[in-house]
Amino acid sequence: MKVLIINGSPRKNGNTTIAIQEMEKVFEKENVEYETVQVGNMDIRGCIACGKCSETGKCAFNDIVNETAPKFEAADGLVIASPVYYASANATLIAFLDRLFYSTNFDTAMKVGASVVCARRGGCSSTFDELNKFFTSKNMPIAASQYWNSIHGLQKGEAEMDEEGRQTMRTLAANMTFLMKSIALGKEKYGLPEHEQRTPTNFIR
Repeated sequence: MKVLIINGSPRKNGNTTIAIQEMEKVFEKENVEYETVQVGNMDIRGCIACGKCSETGKCAFNDIVNETAPKFEAADGLVIASPVYYASANATLIAFLDRLFYSTNFDTAMKVGASVVCARRGGCSSTFDELNKFFTSKNMPIAASQYWNSIHGLQKGEAEMDEEGRQTMRTLAANMTFLMKSIALGKEKYGLPEHEQRTPTNFIR
């Protein structure tokens, strides 16, 4: 099993990292391979809807998005973690995800997704919902935990004091691992679900 973790925080070893590290403890215990890519401190431009990716299978802007795409393709699961900025995810992370999910044409069906959010106080639920939309547009089941996948802290290291938040992350990782393993067994016995050819329908013709 392989998990790709996207850290959307611009701060290395901040509170978002604390949440991720709690998950990593479980992945190590369960012999799940993982890699973390931190994108929140990078200069990442947003999608410009140029359509080049439909021709080439990769984004026209050759940066960390194209570097990460093969890792996403090889992974059995994807964790997206972000601090909360104004009741939303870090804008740099969203630019990265928009381009990553839109420009890649490999099959993501049944890769397990999990979103993680960190805030001082409010905005976790709206950010959690925002990140989950990426999974639900790509046939990716979402791993759940004992509570919404959030942890709290403002100053560096404060998330260490959120006992429930840290436990939520460990439970999330355990559930994600079980789901990935179960899907792998299901693939062996039953294969992937058959999908109809997509029928795009515009509202205005």
